[in-house]
Amino acid sequence: MNSPEATAVQIQDIFTAHLQYSSAQKAWMGASQNAPARGLTSSPRQPRKPYMPRLVGSPGIASLGLCLGLALLLQLVGMWPSGLRHGIHLLLALGSVNAWGAVPGDEYEARADVDLTWHAPAQTQINNLTAVIGGEGVYGFIYNTSDTPADKYGVYNWCNMPHVRRTEYIKPDKVYELVYVEVIHRHHKRTPYAANSFPVEPVTWPCTDEAIYHHGTPLSGSKRATPAYWAIAPSPLNPFTPPGWRGTCEFPQITGAGLTDSWQHGADLYGVYYNLLGLLPGRDDPAWRRKVVYRVTTNGITSQVAGMVIHGMWRTPEPVALVVQPGAVDSLEPKYPCRVAAELFKGLQAAGNMPWREHLKAAEGLFAELDGISGVPKDDEGFHVSLDHYYDNLSARQCHQMPLPCKIGEDTKCVTQEMADTVYRLGQWEYSHVYRGAGGDALAAAAASYGVWVAELAEHLRAVAKGEGGEVVYFHNIAHDGSVSRLLGVLQADVMVWPGMGSEVVFELYKRRGASPESGHLVRVLFGGRALKSSNPSLGVMDMLPVETLLAYFDGLAGVRASLVVGKCNRSIPAA
Repeated sequence: MNSPEATAVQIQDIFTAHLQYSSAQKAWMGASQNAPARGLTSSPRQPRKPYMPRLVGSPGIASLGLCLGLALLLQLVGMWPSGLRHGIHLLLALGSVNAWGAVPGDEYEARADVDLTWHAPAQTQINNLTAVIGGEGVYGFIYNTSDTPADKYGVYNWCNMPHVRRTEYIKPDKVYELVYVEVIHRHHKRTPYAANSFPVEPVTWPCTDEAIYHHGTPLSGSKRATPAYWAIAPSPLNPFTPPGWRGTCEFPQITGAGLTDSWQHGADLYGVYYNLLGLLPGRDDPAWRRKVVYRVTTNGITSQVAGMVIHGMWRTPEPVALVVQPGAVDSLEPKYPCRVAAELFKGLQAAGNMPWREHLKAAEGLFAELDGISGVPKDDEGFHVSLDHYYDNLSARQCHQMPLPCKIGEDTKCVTQEMADTVYRLGQWEYSHVYRGAGGDALAAAAASYGVWVAELAEHLRAVAKGEGGEVVYFHNIAHDGSVSRLLGVLQADVMVWPGMGSEVVFELYKRRGASPESGHLVRVLFGGRALKSSNPSLGVMDMLPVETLLAYFDGLAGVRASLVVGKCNRSIPAA
């Protein structure tokens, strides 16, 4: 096992890398009433004229001075005691990330041939409210198991979404060399959130088959912590009964089955990006700790997934640092304040929005049936402003092979599968409406609220394409459905779905072999393991798209180094 001193150096390396960078489709496309989905292609695509952003007020001299000052200070720190030295290394790395994270004064002149406007998604059963209300089933989607049959892999599976894996992966033409990968995916399946429980829940959630660790340990010295985990055990003498869910779990936490899915997700990614494409180092090569970065949010369930993903990839029991931003301004979840985006999202889900009002009106009968069975009061706003709470409650049960609920004391009055399917169809419609179908406000809200993370991704891609990316070749983000939904909204996914458990978007950066160092880079964007189709004509099917085009699109929405986001969030710059 690594020493605390070695672990401190690894954490320092990861934050340094972060600093360097901060400077199933067939199934859901089958619901489309338009043209069939377009798959991956291995034929070379002619790159467009390289995009060269114009920067005004670039802080190059100030940044150079900062780097030289830090280098000198780190040399001096090398003479200090080891424990203090490791602490100073971390503080300097964190401070440097903060100092380089946003550059007031950066401006961007958008390429005239890159379209930044909203384009409507394809018309499908998913976003057709008449089909949603009068339909049956859920478009062939899976809601009751993590295991998708091998011959159907790629089908939407809410419990365990399809992701990149070796069996189905389509290698690009040999003229392309993979140089960088960035992954973002939702956590894997979990217990429901406490807020989504019925007033009385007869179901007991058992979590005695796993351990959620809660402990800290010094990174220097000989005193180490014993790994400690919570064992939830209600007291038989405590006269107070907690409301809602019962059992030995936290609400939420990744379940034992969700942890297994997380491990397999990591193993499948390694199978593609090491065994198939050779981008990653081997498991026995310690260089992987310098070449790979993992990032999570402050919500503990993402860290629970990260530990399993990392072991699935590297088989190491040794500590690995997870990059996390301060909770109040985290760009990955996201949590940074953006008043304009919050107002736009609220407006898209308000009574004044006609499609939203119509869908709630159409669901009144369903709400009445569900309320009568669950005991949820009719005036409970959380359960009736959308289908979200009922969706989480029912889908979590079915993903873990629990029966649908019945009314307390009346075992014959139960939620039927038909009712659950209608909840799922309505939930899919809601996400399609809010993040894609509601017009320009949907794009503006997604771009403002997720613009910082998008700008961070753009900076990573730009640095690698310019040959300035350092050693890191793989950056792995573990996030939430709201994270992936916003990203799909920014990318203007042609068919928008509610990102299920483990939903994954992958950005692969390729270099055309034989091209000059600063040209010939192309991007594939994969969702569910297949090339993502955008409704935006500048993006189209994102299979070997010139990186200059994607960067120009991101920069036009968020600004180089997120320079437009604060203005869009406080309305000093138009959000749309």
